[in-house]
Amino acid sequence: MTAKPRIQDVLWMAAGAAVLLACILVALHFQKNQNPAAQLDFKARRVDLVGRMQLDLASASEAEKSAVLAVTDQDSQMFAEQARAASMKVEQDRRELEELLATGGTQGEKDFLAQFTTTFGELQRIDKDLLALAVKNTNLKAYSLAFGPAATALKEMDAALARLTTEDAQGLPFTATARIAAWRLLTLIPPHIAEENEKKEDEMEAFMTTEDAQVRKSLAGLAALPQFTNNPDLATATVSYTEFSKLKTQILALSRENTNVRSLSISLNEKRKAMLVCQGVLSALQQAILAEPIAGVTYGTPVRPRRL
Repeated sequence: MTAKPRIQDVLWMAAGAAVLLACILVALHFQKNQNPAAQLDFKARRVDLVGRMQLDLASASEAEKSAVLAVTDQDSQMFAEQARAASMKVEQDRRELEELLATGGTQGEKDFLAQFTTTFGELQRIDKDLLALAVKNTNLKAYSLAFGPAATALKEMDAALARLTTEDAQGLPFTATARIAAWRLLTLIPPHIAEENEKKEDEMEAFMTTEDAQVRKSLAGLAALPQFTNNPDLATATVSYTEFSKLKTQILALSRENTNVRSLSISLNEKRKAMLVCQGVLSALQQAILAEPIAGVTYGTPVRPRRL
């Protein structure tokens, strides 16, 4: 008479079968992951993503430099948009690589990507401030006004005062003082536009105030002389200087914003340093991926090169 298997024996047999099945699945999964072709494909995808990130990062930096150095608002805006677009591509590739590393790769690679994520975030913050400044071009606009309408207004004033002197020599001390002070004032404007230090800008504006007072005092002195009452040249000189003064106020306001000077300074300092860190981390990440061993696959010089 055959003995019936006990319930306890059945349970042990079922548990053993389950363990055996789990071992088989793990072995199959391990064998799949160890497939050289699959490993090479996985490595290539990661290396390709890192390479794309490096190229897009370089493209974003190049476009940012062009935005800073562009001489028109339109060009600055165009290059700024290109920089932002390239930066977005870097972020897209970074996320895709992050997803890949979540399914494989070494802990070292994951650490490098985490480091890049932090440094790239700082780079994006710098770019946001930098590009916002670059597209304003306040220094370039100030230069344009200074060497254009402002200089023209002073030339008209100077020519009118020169004619006034030939009419009556009594006005010579006033016209000479006004002309010299006005040209001195104009020469102070370009250094003010180029200056980054606010304290030095304050000092320049103090000198400008002194020269402006000399011009106004001289014009008032000429107006007080009876022979120059209702004189058309004096009227032209006065109107021209009033126009110059209005332009000077606009120029100094633009100069104080210093967007071109500040964006260039950020680009050459903060941005350059952050960029070097990002590229360095990406290079280290790429090397780490390439260094992953694959069974049956060698790189570079063969371990046992054939003898000729």
